[in-house]
Amino acid sequence: MGTDELRKRGIWQDTGVAKAANAEYYFFDVFEKVFEGTNFIVRPKPQEFSTIYVNFPISERNLSEIYSPPAPILKHGIAPDYAIEYKVTRKTLYVEVKRQDGWVEGKPRSAGRGNAHERSCKYFTPGLLKILRRESGIHESALPFWTVFQGDITRDPCRVREISCWYDKYTDHYFFWRDTKDPSQLVEHFDQKLKHLLY
Repeated sequence: MGTDELRKRGIWQDTGVAKAANAEYYFFDVFEKVFEGTNFIVRPKPQEFSTIYVNFPISERNLSEIYSPPAPILKHGIAPDYAIEYKVTRKTLYVEVKRQDGWVEGKPRSAGRGNAHERSCKYFTPGLLKILRRESGIHESALPFWTVFQGDITRDPCRVREISCWYDKYTDHYFFWRDTKDPSQLVEHFDQKLKHLLY
């Protein structure tokens, strides 16, 4: 990271704390400030996958047995929370921010019953992973996405083990953002473990 980029770190530290209540927008605020004046951009709700299911081919048998609405389906796909793009190479890392409750001190084990972390696993499915890889331009040795977990889930002994198991060797592609009032570890994770994928 260059001197100019490092100098900008103070900007998001000054303005970010007030916006910490909204997890996803805070992630955006942090990286919008960090990327200011660089060749990196962060885009909220990227739309490049908004129609990926519309014309996805299915068998004639399935087609004959499902409901056919009178009007054509024009939008059916996914929208990751963010896209981090390097303007020089046009390579893109897709980002999901998942806030979830969890089992921590003073709470019953049932407090960890949410499934936001499970829903994020759709990015691991073979078909969607192939589409994301093609669009992102990121080499197949890495994942084309990054999941940032927030809230008590980041300290839940069961959920942390589940997530660690699911990601296996791809430890760079998830981050437990435990202290959302301090973005420094989040940015450091991106700088040290993911940024190089976009060059």
